[in-house]
Amino acid sequence: MKLVWFRNDIRVADNPALFKACQDAGDKGVVAVALLCPTQWCQHDEAPVRVQFWMANLRALHHELAALNIPLKVLRAETFSDVPGQLLALAEQIQCDGLYLNREYCLNENLRDQQVVEQFHQVSIPVYGLHGDVVMAPGEILNGQGNPFRVFTPFSKAWRREYLARGPVPLPAPSPQPSSSLTASLTVDEVPAAIDYPIYSESQWSEALWPSGTQAAHQRLQHFVAEKVLSYGANRDMPAIAGTSTLSPYLSCGVLSPRQCLAALASVSEHIDWLDSQWATEIIWREFYRHLMMHFPAMNRWEPFKPDVEARIRWLDDDRLFDAWCHGETGYPIVDAGMKQLLATGWMHNRVRMIVASFLTKLLRQDWRRGAQFFMQHLIDGDFASNLGGWQWSASVGADAAPYFRIFNPMRQAERFDPQGDYVARWLPELTALEGMQRHDPVAASTLGRPLPIIDYAQARAMSLADYQRSA
Repeated sequence: MKLVWFRNDIRVADNPALFKACQDAGDKGVVAVALLCPTQWCQHDEAPVRVQFWMANLRALHHELAALNIPLKVLRAETFSDVPGQLLALAEQIQCDGLYLNREYCLNENLRDQQVVEQFHQVSIPVYGLHGDVVMAPGEILNGQGNPFRVFTPFSKAWRREYLARGPVPLPAPSPQPSSSLTASLTVDEVPAAIDYPIYSESQWSEALWPSGTQAAHQRLQHFVAEKVLSYGANRDMPAIAGTSTLSPYLSCGVLSPRQCLAALASVSEHIDWLDSQWATEIIWREFYRHLMMHFPAMNRWEPFKPDVEARIRWLDDDRLFDAWCHGETGYPIVDAGMKQLLATGWMHNRVRMIVASFLTKLLRQDWRRGAQFFMQHLIDGDFASNLGGWQWSASVGADAAPYFRIFNPMRQAERFDPQGDYVARWLPELTALEGMQRHDPVAASTLGRPLPIIDYAQARAMSLADYQRSA
C-alpha cells in the first residue's frame, strides 16, 4: 500500500508524488492523507481566509480522489512535532510500504519532513520526496561557479535556458486505482466544514470571489491566457482594471502547478514570446524566492538578505503609525484603499502591495517584519517565501532589492496607476463624490470624512534617505 501526503499540492493532475505512488502501487492500492495543524498554522501566521480556502479545496480533492478509488484520511496534528507520529501510525495501520510527498522549501517544513523521514526509515518504510511546487528544484539552477544566484536577472536567464533544454510538460492525472480489500474497508474521513482557528480579521473566504476546486482554477487560467495575457504587460499595474490573473491563491495552495500555468501560456505562443513574457517572469520570481529559502536558510528566521543595509536603519516601532496603516487610515487614499481591499477580501492588487509596503517601510519607517506578518495573517494567497521576498525587496534589504533611494510617492503612484480614482472610490466609497485625481487629494478626501495624512511625505522621505545613507 502506498501513502500520499497532500500539503500545498491540492490537485490530482501534475502531482508528481501522487503520480509516482500510483505507478508504484501495482494492485496494492493508494491511500491519501492530509493533516490539519491549526496551532502550527497560527504560529506561521496563516490567514484564516487562506485556511478556509485550503480546506474548501481539500473537500473538492476528496471527491476527485474518490473517483480514482483513493480514500482520503484527514488527521489532526496541532504542531509539526506531532506530524511524524500521526503519519507513522496511519502507515502501520494500512501496511504502508512507501510514503510519497511533494517537497516544500521553507525551513520549518524541511525540518518536519526530515523528522518524518527518520521515523519512517526506523521501520524500513522509504519516503519519496518529489518536486511538485516548482519547475526547477532548488540546486538545479546555479551560476558558473556552482553557487546559488543572488540576483534575479541572471537566475531568470539561466532558468529559461534550462526550461528550453528540458521542455517539461505537466503530468496527467493518474488512472483509477484497483480496489483492494484494505482500501475498501478503510474509513474515508470527511473534511470538516470549519476548524477552530484564531481570527485576525473579519474577512472570510468567499466562494463567489475564489471558487474552489481544480475545475474552477483551470477555467480561470484558461480565461486569463485567452482574454487577458496579451494585455497583461499594459494592464497589470492598473488596480482599477481586472488585468491580472488572480491565480495566486490557487498556486499558493497548489490547486494549480507552475508547470500547468506555463503550459497554458505556451498555448498562445503564436501571439506572444511567451517564455519571455511578463507573466512568465512572475512565475520565475516565485521560483527564485523558493531557491533563496533553501540556499540562504537565515531568511527563514526573518533575517534580511542584506544585513549590512538593515544595520543602517532605525525602525521607529510606532504602534500609532502601524495601526493607522493596518486599518487603512493613513490619510493617503491609494494606501488606505489597498488596506481596505485586503481587510475585506483577503487579497490586494500587486501594484498596490508595493505601494503600501514602501509606505510602511520607507515613509512610516516601520520594520518590514511587521508588515510581512500582517500580510500573512490576512492574505488568501499568503506564501511565506514570496511574501518574505517581496517585503525585503520593498525595504531594500532583500535579494535584488529595490535601491534604497526608491521610495514610492503615493500621489505619483496614484497619478500613474489610478488617474481617474476608480480604484480608491471602490474601496473608499465616500470619495465617489469627488472626481479623478481629486479622489487622491488627502485634503479633499478629509472633507468627506477621511483622515488627514499621518505624515508629511517630503519630510518622511528625507528622514528615510538619511537613515539609509548613514554608516552602519
